Amino acid sequence: MKLEMLAGAKTLARGLLRRSVLRLTLACFVALAALPADAVDAQESRSATDSQAIAAIVNDQVISSYDLDQRVRLVMVSSGIPNTAENVSRIRGQVLRALVDEYLKRQEAQRLNIRIEQAEVDSALERVAQRSNMTVAQIEEFLEEGGVSKSALEAQIASDMAWQRVVQQQFGGLVTVGQNEIDEVLRRLEEEADQPRYLISEILITFDSPVHAEEISAGIQRLVEQIREGAPFEGVARQFSQSPSAANGGDIGWVHASQLPEGVGSIVTNMQPGMVSDPIRTVNGFYIIQVRSMQTGTGADPMRDQYSLMQVLLPLTPDAEPAAVNRRAREAQEFRSQVTSCEDAPALIRKYLSGTSSPLQQVIAGQLDPRTRQAVARTAVGGATEPIRSERGVEMLVICGHRPAQGEMPTRAQIDDTLYEQQLSMMGRRHLRDLRRDAVVVYR
Repeated sequence: MKLEMLAGAKTLARGLLRRSVLRLTLACFVALAALPADAVDAQESRSATDSQAIAAIVNDQVISSYDLDQRVRLVMVSSGIPNTAENVSRIRGQVLRALVDEYLKRQEAQRLNIRIEQAEVDSALERVAQRSNMTVAQIEEFLEEGGVSKSALEAQIASDMAWQRVVQQQFGGLVTVGQNEIDEVLRRLEEEADQPRYLISEILITFDSPVHAEEISAGIQRLVEQIREGAPFEGVARQFSQSPSAANGGDIGWVHASQLPEGVGSIVTNMQPGMVSDPIRTVNGFYIIQVRSMQTGTGADPMRDQYSLMQVLLPLTPDAEPAAVNRRAREAQEFRSQVTSCEDAPALIRKYLSGTSSPLQQVIAGQLDPRTRQAVARTAVGGATEPIRSERGVEMLVICGHRPAQGEMPTRAQIDDTLYEQQLSMMGRRHLRDLRRDAVVVYR
C-alpha cells in the first residue's frame, strides 16, 4: 500500500504553530503578539522608507508598516489561510486592529512592571519543539521560509504570558463562584440528559459599540469564507478568537444548545455535523460556530478518552531520494501488518535500519491534534496508525491501551473551574475594552 503523506514537513510545522498557543497560555486568553521592530525579513529586503512608514500610533507608540506586514505573514503561516494578495488585503485591517490591542496589552503589562524573562520563553519553545518532534532550529527555518523571524514567535509567547499575568494579578482575587451557581449548572445538565448534544468549536470576535460592530462585520464574514475554502478552523480560532476556547483552537467540547449564548443555540440546532455557520451577532460580539459532531443523551465525551501510545520511527532525511522513500513506505506497511502489541513493537521496528521506538505515553484524546486523534480513534489496540511523513522520517503510533471516558456528570470542582475561567475571561475582555476606550489610537 502506498505511504499516505498525512503530514509533510511544512504541514507539521504549521500544526506546531497552531498548537503553540494552546500549550503556552492559560485557557483564558490568546492574543496576537507584537513583533519587534528590528525583526529580520528572510524573503526580501525592504527600504528604510518602507520600514519606517506608520500603520498606526497607540498612545505615542508607533506600529510601523513593517511590523504590520510581518504580523500578516505570521497570521498567514500559523492560521493556514493561503498567502495570496487577495487574502492579505482582506485580513489586513483585522490584523491591524488585533495588533493595536496587542500594543495596549503590552503597555498595560509594562505599567504593572510585569516582565517575561527570555529564559521562560526559551523553555516554552523547547517544550513546543519536543512535543512536536522538531527542534527549535527547524521551527526557525520554517518561519524564515514564510518571511517571519524566530523573534516573532518568541514575542507571541512572551506577550501571551504577560497578558495572562496581568489578568490574573488584577482580577484573579475578585472572581468568586457560588455554590448556587454550581447547583444550577448541575440541575440544568440533569434536566437535559436526554436532549441532543453538539461537539462545538467557536470563534468569538467582540465589539465595543454598534459602530465598531459594523466596522468589523465584513472582516468576520471573510474569515468564514476562508474557513469554508479550506483554512483550518482551529488555526483561525487561535489567531483571531477572543474567547477562552481560542487556546484550544476554538474547541468547547460537548454542549447542549441551552448552554450556548442567546441566539447561538437556536442556529446550532439547525446545523449538521461539518457545517460552519455564518457570523452570528450577539449583544457584545460575533460568533462563528463549527458543529463537529452530534449525539443524543449524556454519553461519554470521546475527547476525554485515555490512550497509551508508543511512537515508532523509520528515519529519513527531508531530501531523501524517491527510492528511499518507497523503501520506507514498504517497511512501514510491513510493520503495520505484523505488529499486534506494544510488547513486540520495539523489536519489530528495530528489524529495519535505524528504526526506533519511544517510551509509552499516556494522553487524553483532547490533547491530540485533530488528525492524530482521528487516526488513533480508528486504530485498534495493538495496531499502528497510518504512516506519517515528517521532518524526521516515517512515523507511526502504536496503540498500547485505550480506556473510554465514562458518561458521568462533571464534578463540582470541574464546574467550579469552568465558571471561574469564564468569569476571569469576561473581566479580561472588559479590561481590554477600557484600555481601548482610554487610549489614543491614530490609524494611518
